[in-house]
Amino acid sequence: MAILKTYARLWTDDLDQALPLLQQLTGEQPHLRLAFEAVGLAAIGDFLVIAGPAEERAKYDHATATVVVEDLDALQATLKSADATITTPAADGPTGRFLYARHADGAGVEYVQWNDELVSRIIRA
Repeated sequence: MAILKTYARLWTDDLDQALPLLQQLTGEQPHLRLAFEAVGLAAIGDFLVIAGPAEERAKYDHATATVVVEDLDALQATLKSADATITTPAADGPTGRFLYARHADGAGVEYVQWNDELVSRIIRA
């Protein structure tokens, strides 16, 4: 089970307002931008910006990071052996498959297995 990328999560009311500073700081353009349910998401550098009304963002604030992994099934076995709790079971999303887990120490993390197109475009580029 390999980790391909880790994102620090940033929370904002307005994605378009947040991105210019991050573009300046990272020297990059967003490599991923999409809507998911009632929030907007943009990945730029090592940041995942989650935007929308506070009550909608709150649905996802139980995770402090987003971690892209090579194999979500192998990850689940690793989490189980480390006494982590799957708080949101594996499900399909716009970028591939994801789950949320709470580690035995209390840390909450979103794990994502990207689809092949994203891995090729962002990780293997």
